[in-house]
Amino acid sequence: MSTDLGATLSFVTTGTKLCADAVAGLDEAGFAAPSALPGWTRKHLVTHLAANAEALLRLLHWATTGERTPMYSSPEQRNADIEAGAQRPGTDLARWFTTSAARLDEALTAMPADAWAAEVVTAQGRTVPASEIPWMRAREVLVHAVDLATGVTFADLPDAFLSALGDEIRAKRAAAGEQVDGLVGSLPAVTAHLAGRGTSGVTTQDGAPARAPSPWL
Repeated sequence: MSTDLGATLSFVTTGTKLCADAVAGLDEAGFAAPSALPGWTRKHLVTHLAANAEALLRLLHWATTGERTPMYSSPEQRNADIEAGAQRPGTDLARWFTTSAARLDEALTAMPADAWAAEVVTAQGRTVPASEIPWMRAREVLVHAVDLATGVTFADLPDAFLSALGDEIRAKRAAAGEQVDGLVGSLPAVTAHLAGRGTSGVTTQDGAPARAPSPWL
C-alpha cells in the first residue's frame, strides 16, 4: 500500500481509539453478544484485534533484527487462540486490547527509518516491506471498529482511509475476476459495499441495486 506513512499511522491511532471507545461501555453480556461478523461474538473480535497487535509486533521485530518471527505459528493455532480468548471475561480482553495496542504504537514510533524497507511475510504468505505493517493494522482497527456493532459506521472512518481501502479492494477484486466498476453511492457506502459490509445506498449506474460481493477481511 502506497499511502503516506504518517497518514497511515494516524489511521492506526484513530482506529485504535474507535475500538477502545466501542468496548469501553460493554458489560459481560455486551461482550458476549454477536459482532457483525458471522459466527463471531464481540469477544472473538476483540481477541483477534489484541492478538493481531502482538502478531504485528513480531513482524516489526523481524524487520528490525532480521530474526524470522512469523505473525502466527499456524492458521490452526491462530484460530484456536481466538476461540480460547472468546471464553475469557470481557474486561480481560479489553485490557489485553489496550496493552497490546499501546505496545504496538510504541514499536511503530520507535521503528528505525531504514527498517521500513526490510521484507517480512504476512499471515497470508505475502512478502511485503515493513512499511506495509501500519496499513495492515489500520485496516484491522478501522474496519473492525464497525464490525464490533456498537454504532460505528463507515461514515465515521476517515475519508482518506476509505479512498485508499476502496482502491485496494477494487484492485484485488478485479484481479480475482469480480466486477467492481460502475458503483454509485457515497464514499462510505461504496467502500462498505466493496468490503462486503452491505449494499445499502449503493446502486449500479443504471440505478439497479448493487449485487453483494464476496466476503473480504
